[in-house]
Amino acid sequence: MKKVLACAALVALVAGCAAPAKPSPNAPPAVQAPAEAQPEGRTWSTPDAIREMFPTWLEPAEPFRVIGNIYYIGSKGLGLYLVTTPDGDILIDGGLPENADMALASIRKLGFDPADVKILLNTHAHFDHSGGLARLKQVTGAPFYASEGDRSALEGGFYLGSEDLHEVDAPPVKVDHVIADGETVSLGGTTLTARITPGHTRGCTSWWLTVEEAGKPYDVLLFCSATVAANRLAPDPQYDGIVDDYRHTFEITKDWKPDVFLANHPEFSGLWKARARQEAGDLLAFVDDTAFPAYIQAMQADFEKQLAKQQAAAGGTD
Repeated sequence: MKKVLACAALVALVAGCAAPAKPSPNAPPAVQAPAEAQPEGRTWSTPDAIREMFPTWLEPAEPFRVIGNIYYIGSKGLGLYLVTTPDGDILIDGGLPENADMALASIRKLGFDPADVKILLNTHAHFDHSGGLARLKQVTGAPFYASEGDRSALEGGFYLGSEDLHEVDAPPVKVDHVIADGETVSLGGTTLTARITPGHTRGCTSWWLTVEEAGKPYDVLLFCSATVAANRLAPDPQYDGIVDDYRHTFEITKDWKPDVFLANHPEFSGLWKARARQEAGDLLAFVDDTAFPAYIQAMQADFEKQLAKQQAAAGGTD
């Protein structure tokens, strides 16, 4: 019975992250990370419930250049990105534990060397985006930058607010440098600016950078997330201040209008539709300054709906 209840809780927790897809025969089996990424000898792999609900998260994807010096090295359902420079590369997000070796293989397939990764970044401390970070850090030797708000969850390997649900733990990863809102990370002529956009997690971090394509500059936003997903808003919030954090994020992003919107769940930004246009010959397929405003407006509307629903279920207001 305990196992059944744990599985039910797991499904409830992740059900809001992305739309379930039909199981794929191409999804790889669970893999065991090296000992360095396995505190107390634990084998880190994705629980069967998640594998069955979201098979695309573990389905390999062909890596490709998105725009400028940004490359997609994620799976069909989880976005990981490589930003290349003459002085080394920057890797953003780790996906699930199994996604780490996929990403390393994709880096090599593109003609780059994982040893050239000099900085490791993260959007947020949820197992489907942080699970592969320990492995990636161990292989590349790159220092890991993350926000103070997410630091405890990253280093503790837990899902903030759901610490007792160990099915959504992730391999702990040490934060070497705490990134602040507005802080820049520069390497080889490329500068990324961190914006803390909390709510989805306490330290949710979005990244801005400018790239050049066909002789023109384009502002790119890799947005953390603003979905409510499984977060509790009321009466027992996932973490203290979560409602105010979401509203802060909606306020600061209301005028954001990046030329290119990227996301750690590719479907949020329409990545695969844009990729199809790119393969058909549209060199600027990812340029669309209407995409992010439409997304964030939809997220704000859904947040208010979910907040009202949770408050009503609790029999009051928060």
